[in-house]
Amino acid sequence: MHLVLLAAWTVLWFAVVQPHGGFSWHYLRTGGELLYAGSGRADGGLNLYAHHPELQMGPVSFLAAGLFNPFSEALGQFLAAAAMSLLGLIILVVAGRSAARYFLGTGTNHQRLRQRVLIAGLAFIPMWIEVAVRFGHLDDVLALFFTTLAVRALTRGNAAATGIFLALAMDSKPTALAFLPLLLALPRKQWLRAGLWCAGLVALVWLPFLLSAPHSFAAAEFTIPNQPASALRWLGVDDPRTPPWDRPAQAAVGLALGCVAVRRGRWPAVVLLGANARIALDPSVYTYYTASVLLGTLLWDVIGQRRLVPWWSWIGLITLYGTVFVVPHDPTRGLIRLGFVGVSTAYVLFCPVRDRRRRHPLSRSERVRSEPAPDTAKRTTLGAPERSRP
Repeated sequence: MHLVLLAAWTVLWFAVVQPHGGFSWHYLRTGGELLYAGSGRADGGLNLYAHHPELQMGPVSFLAAGLFNPFSEALGQFLAAAAMSLLGLIILVVAGRSAARYFLGTGTNHQRLRQRVLIAGLAFIPMWIEVAVRFGHLDDVLALFFTTLAVRALTRGNAAATGIFLALAMDSKPTALAFLPLLLALPRKQWLRAGLWCAGLVALVWLPFLLSAPHSFAAAEFTIPNQPASALRWLGVDDPRTPPWDRPAQAAVGLALGCVAVRRGRWPAVVLLGANARIALDPSVYTYYTASVLLGTLLWDVIGQRRLVPWWSWIGLITLYGTVFVVPHDPTRGLIRLGFVGVSTAYVLFCPVRDRRRRHPLSRSERVRSEPAPDTAKRTTLGAPERSRP
């Protein structure tokens, strides 16, 4: 039932936003046309980034966008928006199953878990429609979708799949680099395998562009205006456009915070912390940025803590999206954005979180082997009261 409600909620938002959507879809359509054109165009194929540094999406995003090019621009944009909206629902399903897998053997009440997915999903969907339909940013959609699949692979202990999906996320949008610390949440003996798969697939996708057209590096130097409402302004950066150190700093801060989270046993916070680094240090304030934050709060609310009400998903939605409509003063909105980043980062890293898993000394594989059959497990967990840590 919770998935039926979330599907209806998605259709409602899609119907409201789609008639005025596709704000940035032309970037993806153009990139797809150029990539599939190959050597038939001087600025196509592997020369794409050298001639069009404004196209900041990854090759996988353009490969996917090109699938809609045979249709008219309007129909292609509609079909792409519908497909991207569907991926939002799949993300909610995958997040819920990842949480169920992660808590095998802990007596987790599955009904309460579904309720957490429902409540968090009601906050997540509006922002997903913002990035998928209003803006049509297929690169962000794919990066977040592949990251969610990486989380699923992580909870299943599949090192190769975790590395592959994180690589596909970075091949879709380079800012997904901040989610790389998820690899460190695997058992130490699996780090090398996961890292090799990840590095190999990233190199396979990006190196042909860099080797064939060295000027492709110019895409990394593309700048955008530093908006008055950005949190970057509150940090004392008054440059009119993106400072040269800003993008590397976003990646470095996101990676560092993610490593700290994994070190403290709070890997479900990695996506939120990586998104927070972008929100704090990006010169722009596009509302679709909030979708990555809402995926981070979704994973934290569903996997990282046990509260029935996923407060952080709704706090993120109201703080980062709601204030756009009710707070007219740009510097005030920037301060609110920076405040959310600071408070949420401190909370997920340092506030006490109940962790029932510590009561079960068995390894994950031993817990899985000791689990009852699925039908029995369902009868014994559904409706059972959640046990609190002594």
